[in-house]
Amino acid sequence: MRHRVLGGTGIQVSVHCLGTMMFGAVGNPDHDDCARIIHTALDRGINFVDTADMYSAGESEVIVGKALRGRRDDVVLATKVHFPMGEGPNRGGNSRRWIVRAVEDSLRRLGTDWIDLYQVHRPDHTTDVEETLGALTDLVRAGKIRAFGCSTFPAEEIVEAQHVAERRALGRFRTEQPPYSILARGIETAVLPVCRRYGMGVLVWSPLASGFLTGRYRQGAAVDLTAGRPARTPARFDPALPGNAAKYAAVEELVALAEDVGCSLPELAVAFTAAHPAVTSTIIGPRTLEQLEGLLKGAALTLDDAVLDRIDEIVPPGTNLYQPDGVWSPPALTDPALRRRPLAERAAA
Repeated sequence: MRHRVLGGTGIQVSVHCLGTMMFGAVGNPDHDDCARIIHTALDRGINFVDTADMYSAGESEVIVGKALRGRRDDVVLATKVHFPMGEGPNRGGNSRRWIVRAVEDSLRRLGTDWIDLYQVHRPDHTTDVEETLGALTDLVRAGKIRAFGCSTFPAEEIVEAQHVAERRALGRFRTEQPPYSILARGIETAVLPVCRRYGMGVLVWSPLASGFLTGRYRQGAAVDLTAGRPARTPARFDPALPGNAAKYAAVEELVALAEDVGCSLPELAVAFTAAHPAVTSTIIGPRTLEQLEGLLKGAALTLDDAVLDRIDEIVPPGTNLYQPDGVWSPPALTDPALRRRPLAERAAA
């Protein structure tokens, strides 16, 4: 497994990062099985593990912590803060009050004295970014975290955070963790160029496009909308809906391309993300050991320019054929009051 430098920190991380969102109640509840997956990933050369406090309400962090006992010094460990972790208005978000509490909870669940990369899981428009950066900078100085980053931030929020850090002499976001796949290439327009401009490491998630690039969902085949991911978001998978036609058509072309290359569709999908010069590491999130083995089979796959050109023809650069799960939507789009003047002020005369 090759290694790349994480956002100018000097920390060397594997090009595949083991994501653990599927460990715990929402995916694989067998702690021993999850530990076997983690140990196999480490034995195969992965040294980068990513989790979050909200994955299975903290259970994922507990599993990761148990699995890393005796191997902690060899692992670059990342986790996240932001989403609510209980009842009450102040048990989530990006405030100093919550970050200082949440990091202690994560350290306890992980059974470690430090976190290598602490990430703000989503933007928080109710909290001044200076407040967030100030809290994170203090955690670095206290030795509780080594570096910090953001996740699923739009380009303008990344730029603002970089400018605030410089003006206020605070630590800055060293990494960004956005969704990226052949079917969701929107970050190529602004997010990835901005990250390169500021020397940020990039950890991309959902390289299999919420399962669309596993090969399970094919054009002309029936889709069970009562189980798995289709049960949670049926409108995204229902082949009868016109908006899904382009996704299914692209998948058929990508399946044929993978056959020409001599690899599986998931192997093609993961290799595509790792080929972008702005991407440091691709997060693979297996639920089973079999899934991990299947993804690792393609670790040495190199996509030449002809293959990448063909992918560009199927899904043009910067194009999103679907909106990834959990992408943050700015209040300027979600709150009508921010898009509409009071009724009495709307006319020009």
